[in-house]
Amino acid sequence: MKFLRDLLDKQKPLFQKGGKLEYFYYAFEAGETFLFSPKHTNGIKGAQVKDAIDLKRMMITVVIAMIPCLLFGIYNTGHQHFLATGQTAGLWEDFGPKLLLGLELVLPIVIVAYAAGGLVEAAFAVIRKHPINEGFLVTGMLIPLVVPATLPLWQVALATIFAVIIAKEVFGGTGMNILNVAMTARAFLYFAYPAQISGDQVWTYLGDKAPVDGFSGATALAVAYNAGVEGETVTAALSSHNSEVQQGLFSFWNLFVGWIPGSIGETSTLMALVGAAILIGTGVASWKIIVSGFAGAFLMGLVMNLLAVNEYMSMAPEYHWVVGGLAFGVVFMATDPVSAAQTETGKWIYGLLIGVLTVIIRVTNPAYPEGIMLAVLFMNVFAPLIDHYVVKANKKRRLQRATV
Repeated sequence: MKFLRDLLDKQKPLFQKGGKLEYFYYAFEAGETFLFSPKHTNGIKGAQVKDAIDLKRMMITVVIAMIPCLLFGIYNTGHQHFLATGQTAGLWEDFGPKLLLGLELVLPIVIVAYAAGGLVEAAFAVIRKHPINEGFLVTGMLIPLVVPATLPLWQVALATIFAVIIAKEVFGGTGMNILNVAMTARAFLYFAYPAQISGDQVWTYLGDKAPVDGFSGATALAVAYNAGVEGETVTAALSSHNSEVQQGLFSFWNLFVGWIPGSIGETSTLMALVGAAILIGTGVASWKIIVSGFAGAFLMGLVMNLLAVNEYMSMAPEYHWVVGGLAFGVVFMATDPVSAAQTETGKWIYGLLIGVLTVIIRVTNPAYPEGIMLAVLFMNVFAPLIDHYVVKANKKRRLQRATV
């Protein structure tokens, strides 16, 4: 590393004020601080309050929390391919080939997302003449985890660039965005290229192999919705779906663990909860948003049961926790410290409404079986309003006490 340190020190004058490459100083500075700790200090004398947490550590903690979802998604991508093409029936059979196939499909998506978003961040840092922030460390991982492994790489790049510019940079950059950047990227893909991110054909990679007879690439949410249309109980439909491929593919346990078709990192509620434990344990994410998000979905599921006019509305409320991307969205998207509610009471309201809206959109919207994406983006917009009225109510109570 000393060789690399010496090389950077030798080139640094070219990027400093008066150097030939002065205009690109902040791009150079980003690379330098990514590799080494900064040498400068704030220069303030006297006692200072020091905290081990900063933006970089916070972002790295979130990335670490997402690693279980990423690793699970990589293996599950290969596993679903082998199941669909009849090459294996056992979960751990052909472990190596499944893992290698998953890596072959998922890693390029991760690399492209980081490269495309990183270039946009660097370009805006150079134009605005400010250091590159570490906020994209999280977004660059989130975007690959909320898309199918079959998504074309150019669409990954386009969605990432769109989201970073429209949902983040136009508002001023890291810490200023009102919308979750990764959810904005997914929404862009859904409305611009729906054929590549919806339907029954995109969630399982088949390659040049034919699927086994009777195979369907439908997700659990699609199966549940179709059951409601056809009058079949959701539990029976999930139990019998793809029985030619694997018996019990959509059993509650399989849905919870995540051995099902879907977006790369969203299928496993278990891995999302592991990530939640890391985020809550380190104080990075609000447990109030996570708990209220799950509670809101469960309560709305109970309401749907009471109002049931079809079998989908009669689906047991706990199934809403394990189908679709609710768990992943509540843990990693809803808890975004920038776009979420900031007041403690507001966090309860914000998370609860995300869970409620997710179930409403799922059950009542025939064109869109999933709801977490639109629910999070909708509540991102209303989070400042929630905080406004919470603060206003607090002021009113305090004024009443003061005047008694």
